[in-house]
Amino acid sequence: MNIAVLSKVEAFFGNYTLKHFDGRQILIHAGEDPKGIIYLQSGQVRQYDITERGDEVVVNVFKPPAFFPMLWAINKSPNEYFYETVGKVEARVAPVDEALSFIKQNPDVVYDLLSRLYSGVEGMQRRMAHLMGGSSRSRVLFELALECRRFGVKGRDGSFALMIREEELAKRCGLARETVSRELAELKKNHIIEVNYNHFVVKDLNHIEAELGTRL
Repeated sequence: MNIAVLSKVEAFFGNYTLKHFDGRQILIHAGEDPKGIIYLQSGQVRQYDITERGDEVVVNVFKPPAFFPMLWAINKSPNEYFYETVGKVEARVAPVDEALSFIKQNPDVVYDLLSRLYSGVEGMQRRMAHLMGGSSRSRVLFELALECRRFGVKGRDGSFALMIREEELAKRCGLARETVSRELAELKKNHIIEVNYNHFVVKDLNHIEAELGTRL
């Protein structure tokens, strides 16, 4: 989001009370109409569904300055997903009619929203390709690469620190935690990643992305 658009978005949502949420707090339940459009000011929010077996399948993860759920707001589509905080979150909630009016009056905000939407769609298409045609290794590699590009903290040596637990990574991969553990152990043995208590360090993102290119 460029500076001009960000300033407009922040000015609009700044009219509404800043709210604080703890980790693992559900902001929107599946099957319910949201109370408004949520503007994420800090932290992360994951969007997920629950399978018939009770497994969580992560569809998307939002980071600032995202605002959602726009599919429900624009198309009046039923909300079928849970939206849950990942760690502590600060957010503002605007009434849907006022948010839509703001968007319609600002074409540059619409363009930016579409740009980010299509970028997200491309990521989901790549994830779907690995889900349908890839191995468990390629699915883990893809999620690690995606986490690096979207949320990773880059070190001076070119490594990326990822503040994500193994259990959460498994949900984003759509794999059993045991399967993800085996793949991570192999990557660790080959010195591609380091695994710590509550985060990973990807030491060689280039290697991961190069291997991904040969996995489909």
